[in-house]
Order: sequence, then structure tokens, then C-alpha cells
Amino acid sequence: MVDSSGINKKISASSACPVAEPNGAFSVVKSVKSQKIIAVLGGRDCDSKTYQKAYKVGKEIANHGGILICGGRTGIMEAACKGAVEEGGLTIGILPDGNVSRANAYVKIPIPTGIGIARNSIIVRACSAAIAIGGKYGTLSEIAYCLQIGTPVCSLDSWEIEGIKQVSSPEKAVEFAFDPAKYNRKV
Repeated sequence: MVDSSGINKKISASSACPVAEPNGAFSVVKSVKSQKIIAVLGGRDCDSKTYQKAYKVGKEIANHGGILICGGRTGIMEAACKGAVEEGGLTIGILPDGNVSRANAYVKIPIPTGIGIARNSIIVRACSAAIAIGGKYGTLSEIAYCLQIGTPVCSLDSWEIEGIKQVSSPEKAVEFAFDPAKYNRKV
């Protein structure tokens, strides 16, 4: 079906959906059911080297067709979201408070929770795999949730804990996130 603007509105609900753009135009995106949701776990403060690693992870997630979910704030979360958005990716920020304006500028879907750090469990429950980058105790709690519920998680210069795969680069981290079973196979 084509409306008066010439836009084809007949879109398969199982494969794509129309999305309104700020300028009033519509674009078509893949259904989120067909995309992996990858969590980026990390602190609100980081140095420039770690920021760049998170930025590259975000770019790689988008280039692999994934959706990035994180805590939606500054530091690692902002860097990863920035990388993903620059590659045309979708980003979701699960915010600790009820203030949407506190999300970083690269969060496309901010979700204010008002539940503080308990939001970490939502991030982990929503993803198919997680990548921990740097971070402190908040990141540690997210890793613990992953281990507790069986969500595959890797560490890129983050905590070294039994049960999580240590990776050496942003590319390896994203490779793990999209195929964690590959790292559990015996060669």
C-alpha cells in the first residue's frame, strides 16, 4: 500500500518495521527479533585508551547488525553508544534514575527506571551476551548477574574472574559476543 506521500507502507511485520525519523520521513529497520542484543558493561569514568576500546566495540556491534544495550550514561557506555550510532546502530540505555535527559547523547532509546543500580539486572536479562570493559564494582555486579543466569560474558581489560573469557581486542570481544559457543569448543 502506498500513501499519498508515495511511501510504501506494506511491510512484513516479521522482518521489518517503519520508524519515524525526526524530519517526518519514514525509514525501514529490521525487526529486533532477528537482531542480537549485546550488552556493554563498564564504568561511567574511564581513560582515553579505554574509551577508544569501548568506541570500537560499539562500532563492531553495529557492523555485525546487533543492538547495543548499556547503562546509558557516560564513560564506557557513552563511548560504545557513540561508536554504534556512527555506524547506524541502535542503542538502548537502561538508566538508573527517572530522568531521560541524563542519558548520553548517543542513546537512541532511553529507558528511565528509577531503580538505581538494580537496573544492572535488567541490562543483563535483556542481552544475549555481554562485553565488560574496564569498570569497577557496578561492572562487577553485572558480570556476577551474567554468571548467575548463564549469559555469556567476556572481559576486555576488565575483571579477571573464573567463568568469563578474557579477550585481547574490541574485535575479539564482539566476535565472542556473536558466537560465544565458538569459545567453548574443544579444538
